[in-house]
Amino acid sequence: MENLIKKLEEQIAFLQHEISQMSDELYSQQKEVTVLKKQISNFEKRINELESGNETSIIIEDKKPPHY
Repeated sequence: MENLIKKLEEQIAFLQHEISQMSDELYSQQKEVTVLKKQISNFEKRINELESGNETSIIIEDKKPPHY
């Protein structure tokens, strides 16, 4: 009986550790998703500006020099 209790305690400790690791990974992924959503939003705004013909926000460096 003591052997069974010890084995169950080990399994519980292992599962608690795994849950903690998964929680940390989930937090990391949530932060990354938030950053990616902001980037997508910025890209959508940029695309809409270009489609509407509002090219005043185009950076001069994006254009090739005349000799190309």
